Parts: sequence; structure tokens; C-alpha cells
Amino acid sequence: MHDKQYTMPAEWTPHSRTMIAWPVKDSMVYPENYTQVCTGYEQLILAISEFEPVLVIVNPEDEESVAPRFAHAPVELISLPHNDAWLRDNGPTFVRGEENQLFGINWGFNAWGEKYEPWDLDDEVAPALLSFMKVPAVDAPLILEGGSIHVDGEGTLLTTEECLLNPNRNPHLSKKEVEDQLRPLLGVDTFIWLPLGLEGDETDGHVDNVACFAAPGKIILQVCHDPEDTNFARSQEHLSILAKATDSQGRPVEVIEIEQPPYRESNGQRLTLSYLNFYFVNEGIILPVFGGDAKAYDQKAIKQLKKTFPDRTIRTIDGMAIIQEGGNVHCTTQQVPSEGSRS
Repeated sequence: MHDKQYTMPAEWTPHSRTMIAWPVKDSMVYPENYTQVCTGYEQLILAISEFEPVLVIVNPEDEESVAPRFAHAPVELISLPHNDAWLRDNGPTFVRGEENQLFGINWGFNAWGEKYEPWDLDDEVAPALLSFMKVPAVDAPLILEGGSIHVDGEGTLLTTEECLLNPNRNPHLSKKEVEDQLRPLLGVDTFIWLPLGLEGDETDGHVDNVACFAAPGKIILQVCHDPEDTNFARSQEHLSILAKATDSQGRPVEVIEIEQPPYRESNGQRLTLSYLNFYFVNEGIILPVFGGDAKAYDQKAIKQLKKTFPDRTIRTIDGMAIIQEGGNVHCTTQQVPSEGSRS
């Protein structure tokens, strides 16, 4: 299928910058929250910029109003039309070629299974960004969002069946065919499949809300201890699967548990609150926290991450600022690996 083999570096390897897209009022589920969401994005971008430069994609009509927010931070704006602000999912995924050269995978994008129209501009964002950055594009023959996969940089990929095998993405592909497509593109040979993501996740169970690698051989899992909560059965099943899992190097997987925050809803819909939607930055982690009745859970998550990553600064931000739009910190971001850094 591909004449070359690529490798996706793990998210914790050094970044040259983070990319993020500015919110679009017309695409928002609750446009009345636009000002609040923009403030949330501003705080997030400024938090990331404490660790590394940020490239922000803005719609042409927003550039003039957005620029002053970042006048004193290492933040660059690029005017690029887009429909929505979840760059993890419609932006490029950066990989390295055999000579360690940087490439960007241009996945097909259909707005999480054709849920939100229009998405034509979003599907063009990855190739436009790669052209701007002068990074060669690799066109992938399947629909995939960046938030649906996580890699350890050593050949193991973590994902969910609920998303990658959903008939609203690639109905013509079997599980084996999906694996066969991803092997050469991401440099993976071992797949750890969780059946489901979190309850109520409109992305159809993106893995970046429920589990991620902390290091090769170590997976952080968001768990639920309340038997009355739908996520309880899911986390029991995830624990059972991971207890038997081995990675590409044959190591048994060590599981680090973080307890989910308390149930919250908005307009009758459950909010997909997740500490696992944190984002690795250079020498740090940007962690969404939720306050209120979640304060004790926030502290437990911070403590666990400090223990897991003693050399990283845990930088918290208000996780409620953008969650009503369906995602959080990790969903908004896309890392660009540093020149010369290996996975």
C-alpha cells in the first residue's frame, strides 16, 4: 500500500511547537457560549506557550480580534479557513520517515461520522498546514481522527473498537484491514484494542478520553468506582483487557489508574469529563481540572500524575471552559515533533 515505512513519535518526545485552531462560532453547539469558550482557548494557548511555541489557526475574519490576546506570548497566528476547532482530529499526524525526515499524515476527515455539517474546510486543513510548514504530506486512504489513537513510539498502538471500527468511518474495512493500513503509516505492529470509550462521548469513544501511554509498557487508565455508573462496567472490562495485554516488546502492561471526576451534565447530556484528556508539552503536562464537587478528584489526579511524571510540571487549567463543545485539552492540540528528535 505504501512504498515507505513511517514511525509516529510518542507525544512525550520533544516538540518544536503545538498547533491549535481557534473556535468558530457558527459551528458551536451552544453559540451563546462563544465568549466563554474563546476565553478558555486563550487560557489554554497561554498555558502551552509557557512551555513551547504555539501556532494558532484562525479564520481570516477572526485574525484581527484574536491577535492582541497573544501579543506578548510565543504564539504565531496563521489565517486558514476551518469549520471547527478540534485540530487533534482534523489536523495532520506527524511521523518520521526512514531518514528521520518529518512527514505529515493527511487522514480523511468526515466530522466524527458525518455528525456536523459542513466539514469541507476541516478536511482541507491538514494539507494546507503541511504546505505552510513545508512538510511533505502522506495521504492516508482511511477516515481517522488523531484523538482515536495513542502510540508508545516503540511499535504499540492503543485505540477503541467503538471508534476505529465504527461503520460511520470506514465501513468497507475489517479490523485486520484497519490494522494493515496503520502498520506502515505509524510504525506499529502491536494493537491494544479497548472495546468502548467513555459514556456519552460524541466522538464514538476516542481513546484520548479513557487511556493513554505514560511510557513504553505503562498505560494510564481513567477508571470508575461507582457500580451505578455506566462507566463502571467499561472500566472493569478495560482493566481486564489490559491485565492480559503485552506491548510490541513483549512486556506486560503496567496500568496506572486515575479515578474519573463526578458525573456532570449540560442541557440533559452527560459531559465527557476526563483527566486523561491531558496533553504532554515540553517538560510539562497541561491537565484539565473541574473544580466544585470534583476538587478532591482533581487533587488525586494531580498527585498521580506528579508521581508518574516526577520530572514534569503539572500545569492545570479550567477543564469546564470548553467541555460543553464536546472535548478538552488534548482534543484541541496537535504536537509537532522537534527536528532531529527520535521517538
